Amino acid sequence: MKTIKYISSRVLAIIALALVFTLPANAQLSDNGYASIDWKFNAPMGNHFANKASGWGMNFSGGYFFSDNIGLGLFLNYSSNHKYIGQELIPVDNGVLYTDQQHTVFQLPFGVSARYQFNRGGVVQPYISANIGAEFAKYSTDYNVFETRQKTWGFYVSPEIGINVFPWSYGPGLHLALYYSYGTNKVDKIFNYHEKGLNNIGFLLGVSF
Repeated sequence: MKTIKYISSRVLAIIALALVFTLPANAQLSDNGYASIDWKFNAPMGNHFANKASGWGMNFSGGYFFSDNIGLGLFLNYSSNHKYIGQELIPVDNGVLYTDQQHTVFQLPFGVSARYQFNRGGVVQPYISANIGAEFAKYSTDYNVFETRQKTWGFYVSPEIGINVFPWSYGPGLHLALYYSYGTNKVDKIFNYHEKGLNNIGFLLGVSF
């Protein structure tokens, strides 16, 4: 978790620097390019292993408009969700273990995206998009001085609706988006826990170019 905090703080610092150094630049990367760097807030749905909403996440995306409104690009993001469980008896092999636990699910999806953007070139530019790709996920539980974990891969899909606002003639803009995501990852080798699929909702808040 300290690693996630470290990465998040550094990325937020990069966003602040980008705001400063890109003010003299054009509002967008080019006439047809687009990109965003975001803080990601992620809330699991129906996931009992680690179901606490969390702001430990970031999103990176960018692409190119091949027509007036349709763009294709790439995305990569991560999030980390947690759940604390008090002391209880846990079946382990042929015995039991009495301990508390700290559950964590780390998700790292990446892939391609398709976007339809309204009012390109305007101050306010709403859009809808779909992200499709692969997702790496690590399920882990820390108890006492030990950790048990399982790494999995799955298929990932995420519809998204958002808005870019460019208040200045020059410089970056504000990006805000809402999303739902689903990954086919599953866990079945951590004590007696079984989870199939990762459902999430959340929002992105950051800088657009």
